[in-house]
Amino acid sequence: MPLFLIMINVIMKLHILIFACLLVRLTVTSSPVFDISIRVCSWNLKDFGVSKSNETILFIAETLREFDIILIQEVVAGYGGPQAVARLNDELNRKGDKWDYTVSNPTISSAYKAERYAVLWKPSRVKKIGKSWLEETFHVEIDREPFYSTFSIDSKEFTLVNFHAITKSKQPETEIKYFKFLPARYPNLKLIFCGDFNLPENHSVFNPLKKMGYVAALSSQKTSLKLKSTNGQILASEFDNFFYFSAKVLMKNSGAVHFYKFFSELSNARKISDHIPIFFEFSMLN
Repeated sequence: MPLFLIMINVIMKLHILIFACLLVRLTVTSSPVFDISIRVCSWNLKDFGVSKSNETILFIAETLREFDIILIQEVVAGYGGPQAVARLNDELNRKGDKWDYTVSNPTISSAYKAERYAVLWKPSRVKKIGKSWLEETFHVEIDREPFYSTFSIDSKEFTLVNFHAITKSKQPETEIKYFKFLPARYPNLKLIFCGDFNLPENHSVFNPLKKMGYVAALSSQKTSLKLKSTNGQILASEFDNFFYFSAKVLMKNSGAVHFYKFFSELSNARKISDHIPIFFEFSMLN
């Protein structure tokens, strides 16, 4: 083959190679970046301790297995509470994913009202940052002080504030009103308030948080179970919710898990809990 034809062939191959490299680079740099979303569940599991049978623990694990983080309120303050959480964690591990958990110390309150919180999570989905802690700043004003847990996803951190308010008859607004001071106390944390507030989200006590940019994940969603069905109505009150800072957190989805539908008798469903689990799916904004 003449030399000039060989040179032309080499030049054409070089051009093709350069074009292919540019195309790959363009494809990589212009590909969209997908947000990583996390599904968090909050559930008041009434008197969660040794009284929960193995069948109950199995049902709870099956109900919660698809979430990434689970927040539990009303863990019994005695030794039986942490034992029950450990049993739940073991059962979740049998479902295929690896789980880890932490349990709070008993809250600083009267022996009758003291309880623990629990948090369970999938290490494959989120990274736990440091130790969780009970927020004791307002432990006199707040009967069961909230339990803080910080996680990281895609190098973006958020802190879940797990809380169980006093009952409605005791006026939970008298302690929830101190929540307006918590964002300023932790200015570097992206707080997400979660749990059983024993109040609906449209109560005026939440207005200071809303004015700061916090938004309720659920609206008009009843989350507690009635003692008996009334005209086919099972749910009683709007008590459980999430409140997130909308400038830093993007809500993807939220809702409730109506587990009682698996029971023919409401009384049997109430052996699991007198609340239904709620969930909040979100991603972190820059």
